[in-house]
Amino acid sequence: MKSRIVEIFQSIQGEGKYVGAKQVFVRFLGCNLSCDWCDTTATGDSQQVSSEELSVEEVLSRVDEISQGCHAVSLTGGEPLLQKDFLRGLLPQLKKAGFITHLETNGVLFLEFSDLVDNVDVVAMDFKLPSSAKMSACWEEHARFLKVAVSHQKDVFVKIVVTLDTKEQDICRARDIVAREDKDTFCVLQPETTEISSPLIKKCQEFQNICLKSLSDVRIIPQVHKFINVR
Repeated sequence: MKSRIVEIFQSIQGEGKYVGAKQVFVRFLGCNLSCDWCDTTATGDSQQVSSEELSVEEVLSRVDEISQGCHAVSLTGGEPLLQKDFLRGLLPQLKKAGFITHLETNGVLFLEFSDLVDNVDVVAMDFKLPSSAKMSACWEEHARFLKVAVSHQKDVFVKIVVTLDTKEQDICRARDIVAREDKDTFCVLQPETTEISSPLIKKCQEFQNICLKSLSDVRIIPQVHKFINVR
């Protein structure tokens, strides 16, 4: 079995709990969502996106070549869980090779995640707020996804992109979903990079205070890789 891979590269993690850590990134083609602020050209089914079909063995070989000193292998996209069958073969092999597996996901495909969760170590789960992403709400999907991660005692953290349009009611609803599962879940408020300004940072700080009413660890962390100009 093969999967469409956009790129495999080494860099530092630019977002979330492990920002600054050296990782290998495996970027999968395709996504089931279309967020207004998405900065990844490899999210859709566009034939213009450069990618190649690789087998599990080929992915493992390329990862091994560039993995020295890396904290983890980050599976990103797009949405990696669209490639469930491929991941069913890849994840155990990554674990067997001694790698920490870091899944970056939009937190919607909970059934697919349930099938793979045993071989995932770190779960970087996005919350797609309707007012930020400009799309239909995914509250039920996010709640069920987070429940799987927490119940399996994974190293899970949530990331919430904040834009100038983000509504307080959406922040409160996301906060309450996280608090119901585990108030100690690490939570990142990520200011949308193209909108970063004093008003947006002020808004993030206000939302941080709102979230801290129910959650124990809420941090404002931008996309660091954008500021230091690395992939």
